[in-house]
Amino acid sequence: MSSNWNPNKQGKFRNSIDGERDCKGANTSMGPAKRLSPQERNTFSTDPVQEKALLVSICPAGQTMERTEEYLDELAFLLETAGGVALKRVIQKLERPDTRTYVGSGKLEEIKEYKNALDVDFVIFDDELSPAQLRNLEKELECRILDRTTLILDIFAKRARTSTAKTQVELAQLQYMLPRLTRLWTHLERQRGGIGMRGPGETQIETDRRLIKEKITLLRQQLDKINNQKTLQRRNRESLVRVALVGYTNVGKSTLMNLLSKSDVFAENKLFATLDTTVRKVVIGNLPFLLTDTVGFIRKLPTQLVESFKSTLDEVTEADLLLHVVDVSHPDHEEQIAAVQQTLADIGAADKPVIMVYNKIDRVEELMSECVGDDGSNTDAATQFLDNTIIRISAADKINIDLLRQRLYDEVSRIHAIRYPYNNFLY
Repeated sequence: MSSNWNPNKQGKFRNSIDGERDCKGANTSMGPAKRLSPQERNTFSTDPVQEKALLVSICPAGQTMERTEEYLDELAFLLETAGGVALKRVIQKLERPDTRTYVGSGKLEEIKEYKNALDVDFVIFDDELSPAQLRNLEKELECRILDRTTLILDIFAKRARTSTAKTQVELAQLQYMLPRLTRLWTHLERQRGGIGMRGPGETQIETDRRLIKEKITLLRQQLDKINNQKTLQRRNRESLVRVALVGYTNVGKSTLMNLLSKSDVFAENKLFATLDTTVRKVVIGNLPFLLTDTVGFIRKLPTQLVESFKSTLDEVTEADLLLHVVDVSHPDHEEQIAAVQQTLADIGAADKPVIMVYNKIDRVEELMSECVGDDGSNTDAATQFLDNTIIRISAADKINIDLLRQRLYDEVSRIHAIRYPYNNFLY
């Protein structure tokens, strides 16, 4: 039986069909539509989608509403660093967080209304949620629930560049995830294997836990090797005095590092721009020393990060001198100082000699006038600002950098003379 179909006429047939549809696929009788090129058909947008979030916090007993707002400002900055945007803030006054849902039942209904009205992608809580709170909130709000720790870990994962930093962040994420696994499916709950073999098998959540524990063990072994390598590297630097830059995140440590060492360490007006330890040799006058840029601290720093970043934080514990950089333009810089001091105490570096450096003084030109009382006397803030033990600089505008270099020279030379009394300077 012969067929009337001719393959040579297939192109004409396709053109006639395409002529009845426009470039979007809609039927049309206006003639042939514009045909898209292969490049246009296979082109997809890779622009990151900015996710929308709802911020939630409580104002516990003994804490002012202004302080809670400042904490939410920092949480919003964390969200911006992660690539999201905050559409709404919800604050509830509670003596302590609710053990079941963190906030009260009435406030939870209000959050649910805001979530539906604003069409947010997830809700972020300014605290570390327990596994039970996380499960209950996901059930009630029916959306993704993040807490402060999850957001910080996500930023660390985004900022990690070297294999060391990626290993440290992955370990911290798995340690945080392990107690928060939920039962997603139960297809392995009962397994058949013959007479006498019917019974409860390994559930999926048990399989996930076992795999995560095995991965944690492997990552810890890798970090042990990294710690040994870092220890050997630090042992080779024992002939020089070591100075470490410490401080709250986004206070200008990397900018100051670039200025003192004439290097090109990555610096950006974002939280946790630096995760990897950077060591540079600096020479002031005839005195060489090593300057180390470390990861920035933050309020409520997750304990998983402190543990996994041990090799990075060892640069602080083994330093001879700490340069504590403070963003004096921040309205809550005193609490940031307290947070850094608490973290230093947690890692065993509270007894190190410290030089306090107040950075970004170019942004606080009106600080002195605001710190003067009605009777013309200085208040506590002005007294602290005028303290001779504090060096006030601007790393961006290079203000008082020579004064900082002279102070560094004096302190490093004193430490050098004590530790190496019979060793002449190299320059």
